[in-house]
Amino acid sequence: MKKLLYITAAALAMTACNRTNPFLAEWNTPYGIPPFDQIQFADYVPAVKAGIEQQQAEIEAIIANQAAPDFDNTIAALELSGDILSKVTGVLFNVSETENCPELEAIVEEITPLTTAHEDNIWMNRDLYLRVKAVADADQSALSAEQKMVLKETLQKFERNGIALPEETQARLREINTEMSSKINKIGNNILAESNAFKAEFGISVGFYPDAMTTTEDRDLREKMFKAYSSRGHNGNDNDNRQLILDVMRLRIEKAKLMGYDNPADYVLEAKMAHDHQTVDAFLGDLIVASVAKAKEEIVDMQAIMDQDVKAGKLPQGSTIQPWDWWYYAEKVRKVKYDLDESLTKPYFKAEKVRDGIFLAAKKLYGVNAEKLTDVPSYNPEFVDTYKLTYDDGSLIGIFTTDYFPRDSKRGGAWMNNIRSQYFDAEGNEVRPIIVNVGNMDEYMSVDNVQTVFHEFGHALHGLLTKCHYPSVSGTNVKGDFVETFSQINENWAFDPELLASYAKNDKGEVIPEDLVAKINNALKFNQGFMTTELVAASILDMKWHELTEIPAGAGIEFVDEFESKVCAEMGLIDEIIPRYRTTYFNHIFGSGYNAGYYGYLWAEVLDKDMFEKFEQEGVWNKALATQFKQTFLEKGGSEDPMELFRSFMGRDPQTEPFLRGRGLI
Repeated sequence: MKKLLYITAAALAMTACNRTNPFLAEWNTPYGIPPFDQIQFADYVPAVKAGIEQQQAEIEAIIANQAAPDFDNTIAALELSGDILSKVTGVLFNVSETENCPELEAIVEEITPLTTAHEDNIWMNRDLYLRVKAVADADQSALSAEQKMVLKETLQKFERNGIALPEETQARLREINTEMSSKINKIGNNILAESNAFKAEFGISVGFYPDAMTTTEDRDLREKMFKAYSSRGHNGNDNDNRQLILDVMRLRIEKAKLMGYDNPADYVLEAKMAHDHQTVDAFLGDLIVASVAKAKEEIVDMQAIMDQDVKAGKLPQGSTIQPWDWWYYAEKVRKVKYDLDESLTKPYFKAEKVRDGIFLAAKKLYGVNAEKLTDVPSYNPEFVDTYKLTYDDGSLIGIFTTDYFPRDSKRGGAWMNNIRSQYFDAEGNEVRPIIVNVGNMDEYMSVDNVQTVFHEFGHALHGLLTKCHYPSVSGTNVKGDFVETFSQINENWAFDPELLASYAKNDKGEVIPEDLVAKINNALKFNQGFMTTELVAASILDMKWHELTEIPAGAGIEFVDEFESKVCAEMGLIDEIIPRYRTTYFNHIFGSGYNAGYYGYLWAEVLDKDMFEKFEQEGVWNKALATQFKQTFLEKGGSEDPMELFRSFMGRDPQTEPFLRGRGLI
C-alpha cells in the first residue's frame, strides 16, 4: 500500500517542465520554513489531493495492523498521519488570509469540500473507531497524562462526529458539513470584500476605524463611517451575508439535533470548560448589567463635553451622544480626566520598538532570545519579518514571524497561526513550531494596538514554548474557552514601567517620559463600560444565535435584522452602543470557529486577571513564578485538564473579583 502511495505521490509531484511540487518534496530550507518563493498557485490542489491520499493510506494501514490495538500502533499512528496535508494547509490557510486574491479564493473553494469530506472519512470510519475504542477500554495505567488526554480527545472526536449514528444519518451529516464549509468560506470572502469597499470609500482600513472615529471632527462624516462600518455584509449587494447566515444556522441546528442536542450551543459547549449554555448565559447576564451601568456613567461625562460644543455653536441644540460619537467624545473625556493624548504616546510605540518589547518581556520572564533572520523564504518580504527564538543554552524554541501592517489582501483583525505545530515524530525527534502573528496596525501604534501585539504574542508563546509529544494537544490546542487566557495575560506586561523604559523610545532614541507612562496606566481602566459592553453584547448575540432550535420556515433575510434587534433589546443594550461585531460581519462565529464560543475571551479573562494578581503580589518579573507558569501552562498545551492546571498553579478555584477590578467595574 505505502509503495503504491509513494509512486502516486511522486507522479503528482512532477508538473510541467519536470518541476517538482514543493509540498511533495523535502524542504531543504533553514529550519524547515516553507519555500514560499517556490510555491505556485497550481501546487495547492494537487498537494491537497496527494495529502488526502497519503493519510487515507496511513489510516488503512492502522486498521489492517494485525497486532492488538494499543496506544502506539493506533492513537500515536493516527496523530502522526497526514504529514503532506498538514504542510499544505498550514501554508494555504495562512496565505489565503493575508495574501487573498481571486486565484487563492478559487483554490480554497475547490479544496474545502475535499478536506471536509476527508475529515468526515476519518471520524466516521467505523473500523478505525473500533481500534480506538479498544485502546480506550483497555488498561490505561501505563499511559502518561498526555497520552490519556490524547486518547480521550480522539475518542470524543469520533463520538462528536456521529460515529454511533445510523449510516443514513451519517450521510446527511456529511452533506451538512460540506455545504456548511462552503457557505462559511463565502461569508469570509464577503466580509473581506465589504471591508475593502469601506477602505475604498473612506481611505482607511477597518482596522483603523477606531482611530478614525476618535480623531474625525466632522460629525456627519463620523456618522457616515459608522453606518458603513456597521452595515458590512448587510447592503443588499452580492456581498450580503444574511441569507448565507440563515443557511449556516439552519445547518448547524440540524446537525446539533442529529447529534442529540437541542441547539448548536449545547453541542459546542459540551466539549468546553463552561459545558452548557445556561452556565454561559448566567456568566454573561451578570456582566452585561455591570458593564451597561458603567457605560451609562461614561455617557454622562461625554454628554457634558458635547453640551459645551452645543453651547459654542459647533452642534445644534438638543444634540445627544450617538454611536458615532462615542470614540470621539470618549477621547475628549480621557484628555480631561487623565490628560492622555495618544498623539503624544504614538511616537514611542513604533512597531519595531513594540516588537522589541514583546521579546524583552519574554526574555525577562521565560529566558527567550530572539534573532532576526534574513535571506529566508517569506510569503511577503515587504511586510513580513522572521525570527529564530532560542533559550540561553542555544536550543531552538521555534520560528516566529510577524506581519503587522494592513493591505487589501489581508482580512481585518489580528490573529496567530500555526504554520507548523510542535510535536515529536515517529523516530522520537522533536519538531519545533513555526508561528505567525498577523495584525492590521499602524507603524506608530495606539495604546490599543500595543495591547493587541502583546495579546497575539501571548498566543505565539503558547504555541512556541509547548513541550508536548502529540500535535493534537500541542500549544494552543486547548479547550476553546481556555485558549485566550494566555494571550490576555501577556497584555498585562505591555505597559509595565520597567519594560517601557527599555522599549518605548521615539525615533530620536528618547525613552517615554515617566509622566506619560503614569497617564497610560491610569487610563487603562478608562472607557471600560463601553469596551466591556460591546464585547459582552457580541458574546450574547453569538450565544442567542446558537441557542435557536429552529429558523422559522419561510424566514427571509429580514429575520437576521429582527432577531439581532430583539436580542439587543432583551439584553438591555443601550442605543449608544452596538455589539462589537454585528451578525453580518461576525467572522469569529461564522468563519473562525468561535461559534457559541465568543464568550471565551471574557471567561478566559477571569482566569488571566486572577493569575496576574498572583504576579503582582509576588513580583511581576518574578522569574521563579514565571517558570512555574511556563511549566504549568505554556509547556503543557492541552495535555491536561485546564481547571486542574489552574488549581495546581493558584491552589484554589478561580475568583471573579480580579476581573471586575481589572476592568474598573467595581
